[in-house]
Amino acid sequence: MDKTDKRYQAYLDILREELVPAMGCTEPVAVAYAAARARDVLGERPDHVRIAASSNILKNAKSAVVPNTGKLRGMEAAAAAGIVAGRADKVLEVISTVNDVKRREIRAFLDKHPPTVQPLQNVLTFDLIVTVSRGASKASVRIAHYHSNIVLITKDDSVLYRNQDCEEMETPRLTDRSVMNVKDILKFAECADMADVKDLLRRQIEYNTAIAAEGLKGDWGANIGSVLLETWGTDIKIRAKAMAAAAADARMSGCELPVVIVSGSGNQGIAASVPVVEYAAEMNADGDALYRALIVSNLVTIHQKTGIGRLSAYCGAVSAGVGAGAGITWLHGGRFVEIAHTIVNALATVSGIICDGAKPSCAAKIAAAVDAGLLGFYMYRKGQQFYDGDGIVKKGVENTIANIGRLGRDGMRETDREIISMMLGK
Repeated sequence: MDKTDKRYQAYLDILREELVPAMGCTEPVAVAYAAARARDVLGERPDHVRIAASSNILKNAKSAVVPNTGKLRGMEAAAAAGIVAGRADKVLEVISTVNDVKRREIRAFLDKHPPTVQPLQNVLTFDLIVTVSRGASKASVRIAHYHSNIVLITKDDSVLYRNQDCEEMETPRLTDRSVMNVKDILKFAECADMADVKDLLRRQIEYNTAIAAEGLKGDWGANIGSVLLETWGTDIKIRAKAMAAAAADARMSGCELPVVIVSGSGNQGIAASVPVVEYAAEMNADGDALYRALIVSNLVTIHQKTGIGRLSAYCGAVSAGVGAGAGITWLHGGRFVEIAHTIVNALATVSGIICDGAKPSCAAKIAAAVDAGLLGFYMYRKGQQFYDGDGIVKKGVENTIANIGRLGRDGMRETDREIISMMLGK
């Protein structure tokens, strides 16, 4: 695969679309982004705020701490932060520049003008509308399909912007993911020009390892990373899990450091990258080897998530932990056969983990998913594997990935509804 191949450009575009920076859990941050844009359209600070969101956004935004708010939680806090102190031009880093004065103003705004939240009943798993008003004037911003995808902006009775095709379609307008398969991912990783990807991957390493270090240093969430290291020691197989878990614990608990996300999720971005970085350091791998292993990990993660969808009852950490296993296999010299078996072995192990929103237990799920990715790799090194007919495993890695997509997208719809009902106390 060379640069003239359409697949080369497609994979490069996919990485550019997916590996973007964000501060905080991406669902409440999307609320903050929409609120900041709506305030800008209104032209003044509103005194009424209404948030309408699909149930999966309600689920993921319910328990996560919103950074730069003084440990406030939920969509109401996110909207207030976006309105009072958000910079819409920074997109998913919209509330990254909040100071102490603005933090006090956010709390005062919440007390005086508490936003209302209501569910959106439609077919989209990701759908969000923030409406703000003051006096007789109002403005609204709708985001659909993925976290930064604004499809509609209105002021009073006028439509200022509408992407009608994207607004009404059931899948987002992104680079065509149907080109993705494990064989071609590995071809792209092998031949990718580092000049095309190095900046993206360097930022991912810098951001995600920084928050991992903070997660171990501070007292964040359930401190899963510290528990792992203090209980089982600092062997690389433990350290890879612990560093990823520590980063997620910090992120879920309001750490004010950004991460580079994958498939719309900071936790997935962390799980897909930090274990690979740890293994590369342990193995004294050079920069080129690390970058190519991260290409494998990120794209294998995205490939799995494409069939499942952005939001689901299927825990996205599983896809990223499996992706990390694939990247670590690459570092050890494994190529298609070894990586395909690593993916299948790992998916056979942990595909039952549910997503019940963003909160500290995500760190433990990441540790379990990375462990499965590692087990998948070490199993195959020892001549062990799962076979066609072992549960949801099918012959061929693409067939197994397709089954996982079907499970997460279709099979777990009722599970998703029950999880949301439990979380909302219904």
